[in-house]
Amino acid sequence: MTIAPTPSVDALPRRYADFETLGEALDYAAGGERGLNFHDARGSLLRAYPFSELREDALIAARRLIAAGIGPEDRIALVAETGPEFAALFFGAVYAGAWPVPLPLPTSFGGRDSYVEQLRVQLASCDPRMLIYPSELAQMAGEAARAAGVEGIDWSDLAGQDAPEAALPQADPDAICYLQYSSGSTRFPHGVAITHRALLNNLAAHSHGMEIDGNDRCVSWLPWYHDMGLVGCFLSPVANQVSTDYLKTEDFARRPLAWLDLITRNQGTTLSYSPTFGYDICARRMSSQTKASDRFDLSRWRVAGNGADMIRPDVMQSFVDAFADAGFKASAFLPSYGLAEATLAVSLMPPGEGIRVELVEETELSGGADRRDRPQRFRAIVNCGKPVRDMAVEIREEDGTPLPDGAIGKVWCKGPSVMVGYFRDPEATAACMTDGWLDTGDMGYMSGGYIYIVGRAKDMIIVNGRNHWPQDIEWAVEQLPGFKAGDIAAFAITTPGGEETPAVLVQCRSSDEDERVRLRDEIKERVRSVTGMNCVVELIPPRTLPRTSSGKLSRAKARNLYLAGEIKPYDLAA
Repeated sequence: MTIAPTPSVDALPRRYADFETLGEALDYAAGGERGLNFHDARGSLLRAYPFSELREDALIAARRLIAAGIGPEDRIALVAETGPEFAALFFGAVYAGAWPVPLPLPTSFGGRDSYVEQLRVQLASCDPRMLIYPSELAQMAGEAARAAGVEGIDWSDLAGQDAPEAALPQADPDAICYLQYSSGSTRFPHGVAITHRALLNNLAAHSHGMEIDGNDRCVSWLPWYHDMGLVGCFLSPVANQVSTDYLKTEDFARRPLAWLDLITRNQGTTLSYSPTFGYDICARRMSSQTKASDRFDLSRWRVAGNGADMIRPDVMQSFVDAFADAGFKASAFLPSYGLAEATLAVSLMPPGEGIRVELVEETELSGGADRRDRPQRFRAIVNCGKPVRDMAVEIREEDGTPLPDGAIGKVWCKGPSVMVGYFRDPEATAACMTDGWLDTGDMGYMSGGYIYIVGRAKDMIIVNGRNHWPQDIEWAVEQLPGFKAGDIAAFAITTPGGEETPAVLVQCRSSDEDERVRLRDEIKERVRSVTGMNCVVELIPPRTLPRTSSGKLSRAKARNLYLAGEIKPYDLAA
């Protein structure tokens, strides 16, 4: 029997996240025919899940949780598998007044033990009443739950429990809706506390900023344990009543072009988001012998959102080059900037404006004096759009002094969607929040009302009093044949003499020692020619560099593992 997807258009009048609580948003969406659609690795529809069915399942889940003794403000940890089970449990916890806490799936980076430890540490941080997980992860998740002293439940077992009638608590718009773990350190995790009011404010800003209308449909492969996947591509479609088609993240990783196949097959698709690396891998997978138009039709793709990592204009151009003949329009690109601590979006590019860049001289980026003894070098900085509705953004000096247009400093933001704080971590909250303003930890500048992000303050490499962005060093190495984005991590280390110097870890696929020595020397020379710095270059095995839960390179963790001797470079001749 052929399964019909939920429609893109129905008779329910569109409301743009103008609800008091998330439960109220689902209550309304359930009055229409739209919903969520889950696909297999090849893009075939496995399950159409109308919002009405999601609501029924969520109410049953809420009654089961209440029968198990769950009450308001209890935390319910959920391994965030993309599927109807997680969706129903997330909203079930919300209806029960509890706080759902999405936790990551295992990634291809790191092994079983590192995943169990990551879960254990996050469980210790959020102190949940229970951890609910899919059957296939019962062994690892169960071990993490036992190690954290938390009840672990297979969600298939929970589905078999009684759901007696129970009164649901009245939700308060200013109560916490959920905890979101940001994709920073897993050793010292920060649970971001987001209220219903903050969430709905940010979701309304999405529909306003992207100009969502009654015909839009979304496709996503983003993981639901990361803010862009959870908030942008799961909760926003519910609150804005947008039918959405999903590929699992692991299926995208194996067959990236299945994402574009799904957009092609679902001709109503107008919205889809990805970090830069998603566009990069798709452009790389297209054979130069193959015309994209023979396989894809991307002409209806109105908003090709981009965020979650540094936006690379060269990658965006490669994607346009690969898929323009399939109808993809460069103007569809919608750069954005956000972070979990602001619920999600801080800025969005107005639709249709596409990728816009400014060339900034490297000495301006590093805060150093202009050096006349070398040619000027410029970096293309991508325009990340205008602050979303109700969000204020300021660029400040280290001492908090606001800076004028064009001056690079720390990015601060303030608005109704900024977090209440980090869960049970007042010190960390106080370190980044002042009078309602959030220190994002990012560096950037404003120009004509638009935000330009240049990098992370904490990643800065300072050598001889000059600041260097690790992205610049990594980019220099990526230009050499055989290396690609994600193969390189640059960070600062201290030499025995007490000086700071850049270290560059490079994943190397060659097994020939002479070739490795040649590559190391070539990388050293390349970094010296681009930055003027000598650096330590270490070649390491493939798949060694650590990633955050969202798949981004974690330079801080790479540095810690390298200094602790846990990342072991190849032994090379001096």
